[in-house]
Amino acid sequence: MRTSSNPAFRNLPASGGYANFDSAGFGQPGYAGQQTTQSADDRPITVDDVVIKTGITLGVLVVAAVFSAMSGIPALTFVGLIGGLILGLVNAFKREPSKVLVLAYAGFEGLFLGGLSAVVASFTPGGSAGAGYGIVAQAVMGTIGVFAGMLVVYKTGAIRVTPKLTRWVTGALIGVGVLMLANLVGNLFGADMGLRSGGTLAIIFSLVCIGIAAFVFLLDFKAADDLIQAGAPAKYGWQIAFGLTMTLVWLYIEILRLLTYLQGE
Repeated sequence: MRTSSNPAFRNLPASGGYANFDSAGFGQPGYAGQQTTQSADDRPITVDDVVIKTGITLGVLVVAAVFSAMSGIPALTFVGLIGGLILGLVNAFKREPSKVLVLAYAGFEGLFLGGLSAVVASFTPGGSAGAGYGIVAQAVMGTIGVFAGMLVVYKTGAIRVTPKLTRWVTGALIGVGVLMLANLVGNLFGADMGLRSGGTLAIIFSLVCIGIAAFVFLLDFKAADDLIQAGAPAKYGWQIAFGLTMTLVWLYIEILRLLTYLQGE
């Protein structure tokens, strides 16, 4: 399996070959018999496992986000930020996926995104807090649109996930990560690089981040595809759900940030 640039997938079991993400895992010889003799976690992973586990993870995130946004408690945003960072690292480096930790990560990220969205909505120019949620809705729709679009691109084979593409996306991720860290350190010492200031450079940087996140989805789909083809244990569906959620969270934040730039915040 070509390693995904998403750090969430660094501990997935190795596999080989190319699979069909929309059909693998069903109709394979002996599959029904395996289900009767293996536990739910140890049976071969299927597309349904990926879809259901990802759906549950995102459902937890959405519920937590709505709760955080409606509660009006700023501390929840901070708790979500810290908890999400810690559990993100734990899940990324954990050798065996954990359903509890993945769902906990989704809950903390939901608290953070809900609070962040509420703050953005309250400061949107020219309207009430309720009207300000229009920009949040745009960011949500944009995130869904990018995800769906890249899934179509992957399934149709319009862009093939090759080792060269994997290296390119990995290098781009490292590059933007270094720039983000340099910008953060620079701000601490009063040297703003302009990457998050809302100007033209900040807009371009956000567009680059959105583009990279979109390509990360292709690598994530390929990682899931290879696991299905190899018949990896179903428990790794939680690791796939975690990785996709990480990418979706990053994409949403970048789109929301871009929209605030374009509205002059």
